[in-house]
Order: sequence, then structure tokens, then C-alpha cells
Amino acid sequence: MADIANAADRERSKQIGSLRALVPFFRPHLGMVAAAIGALILTACVSLVLPLAVRRVVDGFQTGETQLLDQYFAGALAIAALLAVGTGLRYYLVTRLGERVVADIRKSVFARMIAMSPNFYDGILTGEVLSRITTDTTLLLSVIGSSVSVALRNVLIFAGGLALMLWTTPKLSGLVLLLVPAVIVPIIVLGRRLRKLSRENQDWIAESSGRASEWLLSAQTVQAYTYEGEAARRFDDVTEKSFDSARQRIRVRAVMTVIVILLVFSGVVGVLWIGARDVRADVMSIGELIQFLIYAIMVAGSVAALSEIWGELQRAAGATERLIELLEVEDDVRDPATPAPLPKGETVAFDNVSFRYPTRPEVKALNGITLTVAPGETVALVGPSGAGKSTVIQLLERFYDPDEGTVSLGGTDLRDLARTDLRHRIALVPQDPVIFAASARDNIRFGNPDATDEAVEIAARAAAAHDFLTALPQGYDTYVGERGVMLSGGQKQRIAIARAILRDAPVLLLDEATSALDAESERAVQDAVSRLAKGRTTIIVAHRLATVKQADRIVVMQDGAIAAQGTHDELVAQGGLYARLARLQFTDGMAAE
Repeated sequence: MADIANAADRERSKQIGSLRALVPFFRPHLGMVAAAIGALILTACVSLVLPLAVRRVVDGFQTGETQLLDQYFAGALAIAALLAVGTGLRYYLVTRLGERVVADIRKSVFARMIAMSPNFYDGILTGEVLSRITTDTTLLLSVIGSSVSVALRNVLIFAGGLALMLWTTPKLSGLVLLLVPAVIVPIIVLGRRLRKLSRENQDWIAESSGRASEWLLSAQTVQAYTYEGEAARRFDDVTEKSFDSARQRIRVRAVMTVIVILLVFSGVVGVLWIGARDVRADVMSIGELIQFLIYAIMVAGSVAALSEIWGELQRAAGATERLIELLEVEDDVRDPATPAPLPKGETVAFDNVSFRYPTRPEVKALNGITLTVAPGETVALVGPSGAGKSTVIQLLERFYDPDEGTVSLGGTDLRDLARTDLRHRIALVPQDPVIFAASARDNIRFGNPDATDEAVEIAARAAAAHDFLTALPQGYDTYVGERGVMLSGGQKQRIAIARAILRDAPVLLLDEATSALDAESERAVQDAVSRLAKGRTTIIVAHRLATVKQADRIVVMQDGAIAAQGTHDELVAQGGLYARLARLQFTDGMAAE
């Protein structure tokens, strides 16, 4: 994972061959690829025929045959029309192909990223992933939809023009060929440097996007702590580094372009000077010289264009590497090759489970936990912050796998199950509820996309959300803003609870599900949770002990281990950590229970 996040440590390819990784995305569209290449070859061939028509027209002036001259002009016009149609067809096919392939790449990368376990995102900024999906694919679109087409066309023009130059006048063509090594060397040498700078530039752009995403999503916190100036300064610093990298890339590319064009056209002018002397000596006709001149310009122009396109291909190679890194990154949590069938039972069991978060390997988040939750039983996890309560939820959802021991559902190790199958059996209300930029109704329906409007409203009533939802401007269809910005913390939490109720799963996980509710709403939600928990295997994580007093069993956790377990009354009678927490949270009368 760290290799993704740390650009300096990445393996950097030194050749354009990285683009070969795009081949699998072209395979499903071979028909369109063949049609595009056919149109490209047609336009290149027509372009190469034009100088022959020009030669005929020029030499036709010397013959004085008007009818023949008219035919030459008519032929030249037909060739031009064919070139226009072929060029339009090539543009349509190549551009459409580029859009299709890039859309497929974006879908593949997003599908891969949305399924990655949380450990992956512990080591990379979400904004950098978004930058790769957007900025890098946009660059690829430019290259596939334009640069590759132009490059292939110029390769054909170069090869065909060179062959026809040799056919027109071997002597002058031989002189032109002497220029080739002088042109190729700077393209290769500067091209390698350009590819490295292009990749570095894309890395800085991704870093800039990552920082911007992080701070903009936390704008209220930034403003509350008057951190706007420092955030802007840090963003400016990263953006300036991106600009400096881009400036170096632009400078190298400009130098390469100047050298190539200067060498090519200086050579062509020298060769034409020799050709002009041959015309005066009647060694060749004016038409032949003009034909050679046009071919020489076409060849020179194609070389100059290729030198520029080479830089674009270098950038595309860097973008491809970054995208392929995302597609090929190994997830620490993987489905088995042959998933086991889902067990019928809902017994949740932790058998001597120990776990360290990959980002904090020196600290055990769980240390030898053994816990069994029977079907239909409600178990509450309590304890101080950092005791490992939420980690139990994380492992049960299989966002992470334990380092030691096993977590099982119905007697089957979670590692033997497909993650999607497992999670269909679980409804989760997280501590920090996630609200999407959609309507309130769609946010609740996230728990069950096929649910009817009536089922959504029933779930909302059960979560004590119906009253405030109907009071919104458009009721359930009100747009709640990005991350639910239009809702209070308690309202967001009740929508999340309604979402879990709508899911109607046999295993229910509540991680501080009532932490942001007022007393009245908390009582209503507690009643809803009590009804929902009946007949379900339920695990509740809570700091507020009032929310878990009625649990079948309370498990007290401390330093990643189970310190005690029992009912509320039993634990209060035992003294210890739970009794101290109870005295802190309840009134004297309640504490004396």
C-alpha cells in the first residue's frame, strides 16, 4: 500500500511500453479498432497520392494539352474529397473509441477501488485516487482519442512519404536520410527525461487534489480553528511544486521540438538547394522537384509531429502506470477462490482473536478476545475509548482479518465466505453515519434498493425520523446535501438507523448509534432498536451506559481484552471498571443499584 502513496519509491519505467497495459481494454472493441485503423490508412494513402496529382498538374502546364490538364485537376479534386471524408470518418471512429476505452478504464478502476478494504485507504489519500480516476483518465482520453491516431497517421506518412521520395529521386532522398540519426537521438534522449518529468507532474497533481479534497470536506473544522490561511498556504506549496514540475516538462519538450524541427527543416532546405540545381541542369522536371518537395515536407512534418506526440505518449505512459497500479494492487482482505455457502445459523463467535491495525502495528487493538453471541441475543460492548469495541465491529464486517484466532458466523470462518454474502446478513449503524448527496428517501433506501416508498416510511417511523423528514421542504424527497450538510447530527443518525431497519438483516451492529440524539429521540430510537433486535443477533457498542442497561449481556472491554461480562446489575455489584463508569454516568440513586 505504501508504494501507492509514496511517489518517490515507485518503480519508474523508462520506455513507452507501459501503454501495452491498455491492450485488454481495446480487445472488446476490436471491430471499432479495425475500422479506425482502416480509416486512418485510407487518409494516409490519399494524402500520399496528392503530391502525384500535383506533379501531373504542374507538368501538364508544360504539355499545353487542356483536356489532360482538366482531367488532372478533376482527379486532384476527387482525391481531396476522399481525403475529407476519410479524415472525418477517422476522427469519429478514433474519438469514439477513445471515449469508450477510457469509460471502461474508469469503471474498472472505480469498481476495484470501491471494493478495497479500509487498510488500503489508510495508506493513500482518497483525493489521489480520485485524481487518477479523473485527471489521468482525461489525459489518456486525449492521447487515445487524438495523439495515438495522429501518431499512427504520421508514421504511415513518414514511411510512405520516404518510399515515394526514394522513388521520385534516390539521390536527394539519400541526402535526406543522412538527417535521420541526428533527429532520432534527441527524441530518445530527451524523451526519457520527459517521461520521468511527466510522471512526477501527475504525482504532484494527485497530491494537490488529495489535499484539496481533504480540506474542503472538512471546511467547517478548518474554519472553526481559523486554519484557512495555513490550509491555503500548504495547498499553494503543493500546487507550486506541481507547476514547477510542469514547467520543467514543458521546457524539455520545447527544447526537443526546437532541435528536431531545426534539424529537419535545415536539412530539407539544403537538399532542395541541390534539387533546384538539378532542375536547371535538366536532370529532373519541375513537377518531380515539387513532388519531392511535398513529400519532403510531409516526411519532415511527420517527424516534427511525432516528436511532439512522443511527449504526449510519455505522459500517457505515466498516467497508465498510475492507473494500472490501482488495478493491480493487492487487497489484504480477499475472498476465497471457492467461497463457502452461507451458514444457516447467526451465532457470532470470536475465538482467541488478536489484531493490530496495519498503520499501528506496535499496538494490539484486540488481545486474545473470546466471545460468543447466540442467535437472538443482544450483547453490549462498553469500555473507555480505545478499548477495542469498534474493532470488534470492523472484524465482524470483515473490513480487516484478525492476525490470530478466528471470527465466525454460524460456525463458518468469515475468511471462507464471500464478503458480499456475509455483509448481506448484516445491518450496520456506524458511529459517524454516512449521508449521501441525494434525497432523504434515497438515503434510507440505500439499506435496500428494492424497497417501496411505504417500506421506507415504515423504517423512518421506527427510527423516529418520520416527523422531521415530513417537515423538510420536499418531505422525504428533499435533497440533503453532500455528506448530509443540511441535517443535524441527530437527524443523520436517525436516517442511518432507518437504513439499517430497512435492511432487515439477521445480524445487527450498532456502533454508538444513539450518541448524537437528544433525550426524547434517544428514547424513541432505543424502543425501535429493542423491537428491531428481537430475534436478531445484535451487538451494540456504546459509551453511554443508559443505552445498554437492557441488553441480555454487557461485555466490558479494556486495553483490547475482555475485563468482565454480565448483566447491568451483576456488573455493578462486582465493582471494578463498569461500576466506576456507572457511578460517573448515572445519578447517585441509579448508581446505588
